[in-house]
Amino acid sequence: MEIMDAMKNRHSVRQYTDRPIETKILTELQAEIDACNREGNLHIQLVKNEPKAFDGFMAHYGKFSGVTNYIALIGPKSSRLDELCGYYGERLVLKAQQLGLNTCWVAMTYKKVSGAYEVRKGEKLTVVISLGYGKSQGSARKSKSAEAVSNIRSDSPRWFKAGVEAALLAPTAINQQKFTLTCHGSTVSAKAGNGFYTKIDLGIVKYHFEIGAGKENFDWK
Repeated sequence: MEIMDAMKNRHSVRQYTDRPIETKILTELQAEIDACNREGNLHIQLVKNEPKAFDGFMAHYGKFSGVTNYIALIGPKSSRLDELCGYYGERLVLKAQQLGLNTCWVAMTYKKVSGAYEVRKGEKLTVVISLGYGKSQGSARKSKSAEAVSNIRSDSPRWFKAGVEAALLAPTAINQQKFTLTCHGSTVSAKAGNGFYTKIDLGIVKYHFEIGAGKENFDWK
């Protein structure tokens, strides 16, 4: 599956089957996690066969079931940590989709489980991503228009239009899509709006935009 197809086909999934994830797929996913950690100076960890994080009231309230595998997004505390976790976390979400897995970004409806992952001194767990074979493939959500999230015009560069289209496919907290993309010639600025987890959302959006626009066509401002 091409990455643009993964963007279009991937939807949030909260209910999972008990089918185990094959070793080959876990190995490929771990290799991608390792690459993200190297590039982003992060401490992202794959947690397998751990049911406690999603067996509490909040998880059931959030309609999660069957979650025993997840990705813990962890890194050194900094003003950019949320954005970095969003950027690299979405890279892993789309890799998982390409590998035939389903996912969901999870901010609050899980429990922190001692010993399931390592948070070193000076680090922070931001959010987690549930992972596995879904009971469904999820469903599409409503989206804002390109004009509502950018300064797109009829004469905007084709790459910018493609980038905004890809950004609108990005998952955001409570589907709020509180971001703004502005084209200045060959540079683009991305700004997070006010609200919960908007900096994580910004990282997700920027990864989508880069894929759609092509990193070779612009620079971030």
